[in-house]
Amino acid sequence: MSRAVYLYNTLSRQKELFKPIHEGHVGIYVCGPTVYGDAHLGHARPGITYDVLVRLFRNLGYKVRYVRNITDVGHLEHDADEGEDKIAKKARLEQLEPMEVVQYYTLRYQEAMKKLGVNPPSIEPRASGHIIEQIALVQQILDNGYAYESNGSIYFDVTKYNKDHNYGVLSGRNIEEMISNTRELDGQSDKRCPYDFALWKKAAPEHIMHWPSPWSEGFPGGHLECSAMSAKYLGEEFDIHGGGMDLMFPHHECEMAQNTASRGMAGVHY
Repeated sequence: MSRAVYLYNTLSRQKELFKPIHEGHVGIYVCGPTVYGDAHLGHARPGITYDVLVRLFRNLGYKVRYVRNITDVGHLEHDADEGEDKIAKKARLEQLEPMEVVQYYTLRYQEAMKKLGVNPPSIEPRASGHIIEQIALVQQILDNGYAYESNGSIYFDVTKYNKDHNYGVLSGRNIEEMISNTRELDGQSDKRCPYDFALWKKAAPEHIMHWPSPWSEGFPGGHLECSAMSAKYLGEEFDIHGGGMDLMFPHHECEMAQNTASRGMAGVHY
């Protein structure tokens, strides 16, 4: 059977012949759900799509490691690093521990995927179980000069990064567009620019989920977990990074920037 597989590459905007980095092996990372509510059609689409792709590769004789994460911390209500953690909010409203919410909706999500005939991934890591790796990643980005500390929080310096690389290469956006379309929000004064994004957020006293770090008692930014966990389980370079189209910006764009800023151009192989 032929192993010729053509996949659409979002970075190049065209279909390309798939060639694995390591012969006979395929590494796939897919952004999974934030578990504060039941799964919906937006979760079903990538669940089915990448399950079919994994089955195809395995049928062609490849050994596949498929990693799909569970986001259980760091996903705030609003895109601009502002608002309450979605899981913590659900826990507060229902008078539960955050991890009770996480466990309940993780099991519900897994059951929904099972009903759709979707196989579980090879590894299903949780963001809260990889805080050490995320702190280390923040420190690498700081050491390389692409982040700054502000009142106990760490922000990615998009302007500095864009001078050396190309922030927006994946989504097709540019900084001038972001400046004209980004509104100032309350609580953004810690940032040098409104389009900088959080790598680590200092926790407010009422924030339920927080961990010690060199900078503050806080929690990781919403884009950091996928950079840290994909590298841990698949290495700094791997074959396929997937997720919904709605994640192209800002989530996947920020992941690429974090990867490149922390370890050089190896971070751009998506």
